[in-house]
Amino acid sequence: MELWKAAVLGIVQGLTEFLPVSSSGHLLLFERILGVDGGGLFLGVMLHAGTLLAVLGVYARRLWEMFRRARRQLLWLIGATLPAALVGVLLGDAIDRLFFGGEWLWAAFALTSLLLFLTDRKLRAGGASRPLTAGRAFAVGAAQALAVLPGLSRSGVTLAAGTFCGLSREDAADFSFLLSIPVIAGAFAVQLLSALLEDGFVVAVSWQCLAVGALCAAVGGLVSVRAMLRRMRRGGLWPFALYLALLALVLAALRFFC
Repeated sequence: MELWKAAVLGIVQGLTEFLPVSSSGHLLLFERILGVDGGGLFLGVMLHAGTLLAVLGVYARRLWEMFRRARRQLLWLIGATLPAALVGVLLGDAIDRLFFGGEWLWAAFALTSLLLFLTDRKLRAGGASRPLTAGRAFAVGAAQALAVLPGLSRSGVTLAAGTFCGLSREDAADFSFLLSIPVIAGAFAVQLLSALLEDGFVVAVSWQCLAVGALCAAVGGLVSVRAMLRRMRRGGLWPFALYLALLALVLAALRFFC
């Protein structure tokens, strides 16, 4: 793999991991555009490591406070992660086989777009916010399990679930990104184990490509987390919804008419 392709995949992974547009869908799309197969499992490991470092860098102090003083919220975070973990373990391989070709990305992007439009309308309507509770945390976590489908945004689904559960803009964004930490860490661990069990995985991609991909993913992830936190404080989600709607139309046209 050329160095620039690893950089592009890293940037795509980093930016789309936390923007509500689906990292798995965009990574699959760009792999097709660049004519690569993802560069082997170990490149996926390094890309996830980069995004994990980015979100840990933003939320390190918050996590430390949860470990020291807010262990109840830490338990809520762990409990909310379980639905996605179970769906990933039980259905992950079947979903990968079904959606690997990317033929249904347009439908998943369209569904995410509709969800974001509805969430944006809810945010504009305003209203009294509710505190995060164990029940609301688990509801957001249950919604996150739907994002196992490529093209259905994890951050979009969790932001929508938090908003419709009545959380404030800030609480919905914070819990969405905190939930990403165990999910990304889990994906990192699973891919690392798979890579270690795969013969010759190191040969597939040079260490330079791995390093550049991870660095670009970390920088892109840091930018997108901070951008989304600012966006949730002051703006809406309609630009992302409009982008995904247009992308879904283009992909559907390419599939059915070309």
